[in-house]
Amino acid sequence: MANLKEIRTRITSVKTTRQVTSAMKMVSAAKLKKAQDAILQIRPYAEKLSDLLSSLSSALDNSADSVFTVQRTPEKVLIVLISSNRGLCGGFNSYISKKAIHLAKTKYKNQFNAGTLDFIVIGKQAGKILRSYQIKIQSEKNHLFDNLSFENVSVEVKAIMADFVSGKYDRVELVYNKFINAASQDLICEQFLPVLPAITDRKKQSNTDYIYEPSLETIVEELIPRSLAIQFYKALLDSHAAEHGARMTAMHKATDNASELIDELTLTFNKARQAAITNAILEVTNGAEALNG
Repeated sequence: MANLKEIRTRITSVKTTRQVTSAMKMVSAAKLKKAQDAILQIRPYAEKLSDLLSSLSSALDNSADSVFTVQRTPEKVLIVLISSNRGLCGGFNSYISKKAIHLAKTKYKNQFNAGTLDFIVIGKQAGKILRSYQIKIQSEKNHLFDNLSFENVSVEVKAIMADFVSGKYDRVELVYNKFINAASQDLICEQFLPVLPAITDRKKQSNTDYIYEPSLETIVEELIPRSLAIQFYKALLDSHAAEHGARMTAMHKATDNASELIDELTLTFNKARQAAITNAILEVTNGAEALNG
Protein backbone atom coordinates (compact mmCIF):
# COMPACT_ATOMS: atom_id res chain seq x y z
CA MET A 1 0.00 0.00 0.00
CA ALA A 2 1.30 3.46 -0.89
CA ASN A 3 2.41 5.66 1.98
CA LEU A 4 0.29 8.55 3.25
CA LYS A 5 2.34 11.26 1.51
CA GLU A 6 1.96 9.61 -1.90
CA ILE A 7 -1.80 9.21 -1.49
CA ARG A 8 -2.18 12.81 -0.27
CA THR A 9 -0.18 14.08 -3.28
CA ARG A 10 -2.31 12.08 -5.67
CA ILE A 11 -5.55 13.38 -4.13
CA THR A 12 -4.30 16.95 -4.57
CA SER A 13 -3.38 16.22 -8.18
CA VAL A 14 -6.78 14.72 -9.00
CA LYS A 15 -8.57 17.65 -7.34
CA THR A 16 -6.62 20.05 -9.56
CA THR A 17 -7.56 18.00 -12.62
CA ARG A 18 -11.21 18.05 -11.56
CA GLN A 19 -11.13 21.85 -11.32
CA VAL A 20 -9.76 22.06 -14.88
CA THR A 21 -12.28 19.64 -16.38
CA SER A 22 -15.15 21.33 -14.55
CA ALA A 23 -14.09 24.73 -15.90
CA MET A 24 -13.76 23.33 -19.43
CA LYS A 25 -17.22 21.82 -19.14
CA MET A 26 -18.73 25.19 -18.27
CA VAL A 27 -16.87 26.94 -21.10
CA SER A 28 -18.01 24.32 -23.61
CA ALA A 29 -21.59 24.62 -22.37
CA ALA A 30 -21.53 28.37 -23.02
CA LYS A 31 -20.02 27.91 -26.49
CA LEU A 32 -22.44 25.09 -27.27
CA LYS A 33 -25.43 27.37 -26.69
CA LYS A 34 -24.18 29.86 -29.30
CA ALA A 35 -23.17 27.14 -31.80
CA GLN A 36 -26.47 25.30 -31.32
CA ASP A 37 -28.47 28.46 -31.98
CA ALA A 38 -26.49 29.06 -35.19
CA ILE A 39 -27.11 25.59 -36.65
CA LEU A 40 -30.78 25.49 -35.63
CA GLN A 41 -31.35 28.86 -37.30
CA ILE A 42 -29.76 27.92 -40.62
CA ARG A 43 -31.21 24.41 -40.97
CA PRO A 44 -34.75 25.46 -42.03
CA TYR A 45 -33.34 27.89 -44.61
CA ALA A 46 -30.86 25.35 -45.98
CA GLU A 47 -33.50 22.61 -46.20
CA LYS A 48 -36.05 24.92 -47.86
CA LEU A 49 -33.46 26.14 -50.36
CA SER A 50 -32.51 22.55 -51.14
CA ASP A 51 -36.17 21.58 -51.64
CA LEU A 52 -36.75 24.59 -53.88
CA LEU A 53 -33.70 23.77 -55.96
CA SER A 54 -34.79 20.12 -56.29
CA SER A 55 -38.27 21.22 -57.38
CA LEU A 56 -36.88 23.59 -59.99
CA SER A 57 -34.26 21.12 -61.22
CA SER A 58 -36.87 18.43 -61.76
CA ALA A 59 -38.67 20.81 -64.13
CA LEU A 60 -35.59 21.16 -66.34
CA ASP A 61 -34.96 19.10 -69.44
CA ASN A 62 -31.88 16.90 -69.43
CA SER A 63 -30.37 19.12 -72.08
CA ALA A 64 -30.46 22.05 -69.68
CA ASP A 65 -28.50 20.37 -66.90
CA SER A 66 -26.16 22.62 -64.94
CA VAL A 67 -22.40 22.00 -64.91
CA PHE A 68 -22.83 21.14 -61.23
CA THR A 69 -25.36 18.36 -61.88
CA VAL A 70 -23.57 16.44 -64.64
CA GLN A 71 -22.67 12.97 -63.35
CA ARG A 72 -19.20 11.81 -64.39
CA THR A 73 -17.20 8.64 -63.80
CA PRO A 74 -15.38 9.36 -60.52
CA GLU A 75 -11.80 8.92 -61.66
CA LYS A 76 -10.53 11.81 -59.51
CA VAL A 77 -12.16 12.23 -56.10
CA LEU A 78 -11.88 14.83 -53.35
CA ILE A 79 -12.89 14.10 -49.74
CA VAL A 80 -13.45 17.14 -47.52
CA LEU A 81 -13.01 16.01 -43.90
CA ILE A 82 -14.31 18.32 -41.17
CA SER A 83 -13.04 17.84 -37.60
CA SER A 84 -11.91 20.34 -34.93
CA ASN A 85 -8.81 22.35 -34.13
CA ARG A 86 -8.79 21.30 -30.47
CA GLY A 87 -8.94 17.95 -28.71
CA LEU A 88 -10.32 16.79 -25.35
CA CYS A 89 -13.69 15.97 -26.90
CA GLY A 90 -13.81 12.19 -26.58
CA GLY A 91 -13.89 10.21 -29.81
CA PHE A 92 -15.22 13.14 -31.85
CA ASN A 93 -12.15 13.49 -34.08
CA SER A 94 -11.00 9.87 -34.21
CA TYR A 95 -14.41 8.51 -35.22
CA ILE A 96 -14.93 10.98 -38.08
CA SER A 97 -11.35 10.51 -39.32
CA LYS A 98 -11.72 6.73 -39.35
CA LYS A 99 -15.04 7.16 -41.18
CA ALA A 100 -13.28 9.15 -43.91
CA ILE A 101 -10.44 6.62 -44.15
CA HIS A 102 -12.97 3.78 -44.39
CA LEU A 103 -14.79 5.65 -47.18
CA ALA A 104 -11.52 6.12 -49.07
CA LYS A 105 -10.47 2.47 -48.73
CA THR A 106 -13.85 0.94 -49.59
CA LYS A 107 -16.04 3.08 -51.85
CA TYR A 108 -13.04 4.73 -53.53
CA LYS A 109 -10.53 1.93 -53.15
CA ASN A 110 -9.34 2.08 -56.78
CA GLN A 111 -8.85 5.84 -56.69
CA PHE A 112 -7.08 5.62 -53.32
CA ASN A 113 -4.66 2.98 -54.59
CA ALA A 114 -4.11 4.86 -57.86
CA GLY A 115 -3.33 8.11 -56.03
CA THR A 116 -6.23 10.01 -57.61
CA LEU A 117 -8.01 10.62 -54.31
CA ASP A 118 -7.23 13.82 -52.39
CA PHE A 119 -8.08 15.01 -48.90
CA ILE A 120 -8.89 18.55 -47.83
CA VAL A 121 -8.92 18.75 -44.04
CA ILE A 122 -10.73 21.38 -41.97
CA GLY A 123 -9.52 20.93 -38.38
CA LYS A 124 -6.03 20.24 -37.03
CA GLN A 125 -6.99 17.03 -35.22
CA ALA A 126 -8.04 15.14 -38.35
CA GLY A 127 -4.82 16.25 -40.04
CA LYS A 128 -2.79 14.64 -37.25
CA ILE A 129 -4.75 11.40 -37.50
CA LEU A 130 -4.47 11.16 -41.30
CA ARG A 131 -0.72 11.78 -41.15
CA SER A 132 -0.41 9.00 -38.55
CA TYR A 133 -1.88 6.67 -41.22
CA GLN A 134 0.61 8.04 -43.78
CA ILE A 135 -2.23 9.53 -45.84
CA LYS A 136 -1.30 12.53 -47.94
CA ILE A 137 -3.30 15.71 -47.35
CA GLN A 138 -3.86 17.98 -50.34
CA SER A 139 -4.49 21.08 -48.20
CA GLU A 140 -5.66 22.15 -44.74
CA LYS A 141 -8.22 24.90 -44.10
CA ASN A 142 -7.97 25.08 -40.32
CA HIS A 143 -8.35 28.86 -40.31
CA LEU A 144 -12.08 28.58 -41.08
CA PHE A 145 -12.86 27.78 -37.44
CA ASP A 146 -10.95 30.86 -36.25
CA ASN A 147 -13.65 33.08 -37.76
CA LEU A 148 -16.53 30.88 -38.84
CA SER A 149 -18.62 33.05 -41.17
CA PHE A 150 -20.48 32.50 -44.42
CA GLU A 151 -18.22 34.97 -46.23
CA ASN A 152 -15.04 33.08 -45.32
CA VAL A 153 -16.58 29.71 -46.11
CA SER A 154 -17.87 30.94 -49.50
CA VAL A 155 -14.30 31.60 -50.66
CA GLU A 156 -13.30 27.97 -50.05
CA VAL A 157 -16.52 26.61 -51.57
CA LYS A 158 -15.97 28.62 -54.75
CA ALA A 159 -12.47 27.15 -55.06
CA ILE A 160 -13.83 23.59 -54.68
CA MET A 161 -16.59 24.26 -57.24
CA ALA A 162 -14.03 25.72 -59.65
CA ASP A 163 -11.88 22.57 -59.32
CA PHE A 164 -14.94 20.45 -60.10
CA VAL A 165 -15.98 22.52 -63.12
CA SER A 166 -12.41 22.50 -64.50
CA GLY A 167 -12.32 18.70 -64.28
CA LYS A 168 -9.68 18.51 -61.56
CA TYR A 169 -12.16 16.40 -59.59
CA ASP A 170 -15.06 14.30 -60.82
CA ARG A 171 -16.67 13.94 -57.40
CA VAL A 172 -16.51 15.72 -54.04
CA GLU A 173 -17.56 14.06 -50.78
CA LEU A 174 -18.24 15.75 -47.43
CA VAL A 175 -17.47 13.88 -44.19
CA TYR A 176 -18.51 15.54 -40.92
CA ASN A 177 -20.34 15.17 -37.61
CA LYS A 178 -23.99 16.20 -37.68
CA PHE A 179 -25.19 17.76 -34.43
CA ILE A 180 -28.10 15.92 -32.81
CA ASN A 181 -27.80 17.03 -29.20
CA ALA A 182 -25.08 17.63 -26.62
CA ALA A 183 -24.58 13.90 -26.08
CA SER A 184 -24.79 12.52 -29.62
CA GLN A 185 -23.65 13.19 -33.17
CA ASP A 186 -24.17 11.40 -36.48
CA LEU A 187 -21.25 10.54 -38.74
CA ILE A 188 -22.22 11.87 -42.17
CA CYS A 189 -20.76 11.01 -45.57
CA GLU A 190 -22.59 12.82 -48.36
CA GLN A 191 -21.92 13.61 -51.99
CA PHE A 192 -21.37 17.34 -52.40
CA LEU A 193 -20.60 17.47 -56.13
CA PRO A 194 -22.03 16.71 -58.58
CA VAL A 195 -25.47 17.54 -57.19
CA LEU A 196 -27.53 14.36 -57.00
CA PRO A 197 -30.80 14.34 -58.97
CA ALA A 198 -33.90 14.87 -56.88
CA ILE A 199 -36.09 11.88 -56.05
CA THR A 200 -39.55 13.24 -56.72
CA ASP A 201 -42.88 11.87 -55.60
CA ARG A 202 -45.30 12.18 -58.48
CA LYS A 203 -48.30 12.11 -56.11
CA LYS A 204 -46.96 15.20 -54.38
CA GLN A 205 -46.03 17.10 -57.52
CA SER A 206 -48.08 20.21 -58.16
CA ASN A 207 -49.86 20.72 -61.45
CA THR A 208 -49.47 24.48 -61.13
CA ASP A 209 -47.92 26.10 -64.21
CA TYR A 210 -45.47 28.76 -62.96
CA ILE A 211 -44.08 31.65 -64.99
CA TYR A 212 -40.33 32.04 -64.32
CA GLU A 213 -38.57 35.38 -64.67
CA PRO A 214 -36.06 35.72 -66.27
CA SER A 215 -36.03 31.95 -67.01
CA LEU A 216 -36.04 28.60 -65.21
CA GLU A 217 -32.51 27.81 -66.40
CA THR A 218 -31.15 31.15 -65.16
CA ILE A 219 -32.78 30.77 -61.75
CA VAL A 220 -31.38 27.26 -61.30
CA GLU A 221 -27.94 28.35 -62.46
CA GLU A 222 -27.94 31.11 -59.85
CA LEU A 223 -29.40 28.98 -57.07
CA ILE A 224 -27.06 25.98 -57.32
CA PRO A 225 -23.82 27.78 -56.32
CA ARG A 226 -25.60 29.54 -53.46
CA SER A 227 -27.24 26.34 -52.30
CA LEU A 228 -23.89 24.52 -52.35
CA ALA A 229 -22.29 27.31 -50.30
CA ILE A 230 -25.14 27.14 -47.78
CA GLN A 231 -24.91 23.34 -47.51
CA PHE A 232 -21.15 23.53 -46.96
CA TYR A 233 -21.57 26.25 -44.34
CA LYS A 234 -24.26 24.18 -42.62
CA ALA A 235 -21.89 21.18 -42.45
CA LEU A 236 -19.29 23.36 -40.71
CA LEU A 237 -21.87 24.72 -38.26
CA ASP A 238 -23.07 21.16 -37.58
CA SER A 239 -19.53 20.02 -36.84
CA HIS A 240 -18.81 23.11 -34.73
CA ALA A 241 -21.87 22.55 -32.53
CA ALA A 242 -21.19 18.80 -32.33
CA GLU A 243 -17.61 19.50 -31.21
CA HIS A 244 -18.70 21.63 -28.25
CA GLY A 245 -21.37 19.10 -27.33
CA ALA A 246 -18.84 16.27 -27.42
CA ARG A 247 -16.34 18.26 -25.37
CA MET A 248 -18.93 19.24 -22.78
CA THR A 249 -19.99 15.59 -22.44
CA ALA A 250 -16.38 14.38 -22.24
CA MET A 251 -15.48 16.95 -19.58
CA HIS A 252 -18.63 16.11 -17.62
CA LYS A 253 -17.62 12.43 -17.56
CA ALA A 254 -14.03 13.34 -16.68
CA THR A 255 -15.24 15.49 -13.78
CA ASP A 256 -17.46 12.67 -12.48
CA ASN A 257 -14.61 10.16 -12.81
CA ALA A 258 -12.28 12.50 -10.93
CA SER A 259 -14.82 12.82 -8.11
CA GLU A 260 -15.12 9.03 -7.86
CA LEU A 261 -11.35 8.64 -7.86
CA ILE A 262 -11.01 11.25 -5.09
CA ASP A 263 -13.54 9.33 -2.98
CA GLU A 264 -11.61 6.09 -3.53
CA LEU A 265 -8.26 7.71 -2.72
CA THR A 266 -9.71 9.39 0.38
CA LEU A 267 -10.98 6.01 1.60
CA THR A 268 -7.58 4.45 0.90
CA PHE A 269 -5.89 7.35 2.71
CA ASN A 270 -8.11 6.93 5.77
CA LYS A 271 -7.46 3.18 5.86
CA ALA A 272 -3.72 3.71 5.54
CA ARG A 273 -3.76 6.35 8.27
CA GLN A 274 -5.80 4.10 10.56
CA ALA A 275 -3.39 1.26 9.91
CA ALA A 276 -0.45 3.52 10.73
CA ILE A 277 -2.09 4.66 14.00
CA THR A 278 -2.88 1.05 14.93
CA ASN A 279 0.71 -0.01 14.28
CA ALA A 280 2.00 2.88 16.37
CA ILE A 281 -0.28 1.90 19.26
CA LEU A 282 0.85 -1.73 19.02
CA GLU A 283 4.50 -0.67 19.06
CA VAL A 284 3.95 1.49 22.16
CA THR A 285 1.98 -1.30 23.90
CA ASN A 286 4.60 -3.91 23.05
CA GLY A 287 7.35 -1.61 24.27
CA ALA A 288 5.55 -0.95 27.55
CA GLU A 289 5.00 -4.68 28.11
CA ALA A 290 8.64 -5.36 27.41
CA LEU A 291 9.73 -2.79 30.01
CA ASN A 292 7.30 -4.13 32.61
CA GLY A 293 8.45 -7.68 31.96
